[in-house]
Amino acid sequence: MNTEKRRAIFTLLKENTPNPTTELVYHSPFELLISVILSAQTTDIAVNKVTKKLFNIANTPLSLSNLTVNKIEQLINSIGLYRNKAKNIQATSLKLLKEFNSTVPANRTDLESLPGVGRKTANVILNTLFNEPVIAVDTHLFRLANRINIAPAKTPLTVERRLTKLIPSEFLNDAHHLLILHGRYVCKSITPLCGRCVIKTLCEYKKKIF
Repeated sequence: MNTEKRRAIFTLLKENTPNPTTELVYHSPFELLISVILSAQTTDIAVNKVTKKLFNIANTPLSLSNLTVNKIEQLINSIGLYRNKAKNIQATSLKLLKEFNSTVPANRTDLESLPGVGRKTANVILNTLFNEPVIAVDTHLFRLANRINIAPAKTPLTVERRLTKLIPSEFLNDAHHLLILHGRYVCKSITPLCGRCVIKTLCEYKKKIF
């Protein structure tokens, strides 16, 4: 796929979704960080349900670090991996409180030092909060990169690097959310909705049926 086709694809995606952003509900940088940690292998809808309860009780590093892990587990036990996530968000809250003046750091090194924060989570925070032109490769992005042939690769990290290199620079800030939303609602895993796809004439998915 050449640069002009990639530019045409992102032009259409951007026209279809002019203001792409996360579907996680948050009211502060800290709330977004906790929500993204909780979202691993879990839908945004499920996360929003538990954070509505959680943030009503504790929505700052101080208040969340003061909750017991058992209490946090009770509040988030409807999502996957909740035990490990409960430990991580309490530990992250405590580290933010002690080492970062209760502020979500704006650089990768500090973000990835937080319990439960890996490269993908750090990229979401850097892109969503700090407008960094980075791309967090989740299952949707990995699928789209390979399915539509925009940046095919065998690992999420390689997909990330190829997308960052190949996507026209004017779309890099929005590319993460544009692709996630397209993958979530149109280019679905089992049955892509090719008939309603805005990029169907440019897509290189060989099995599509219009």
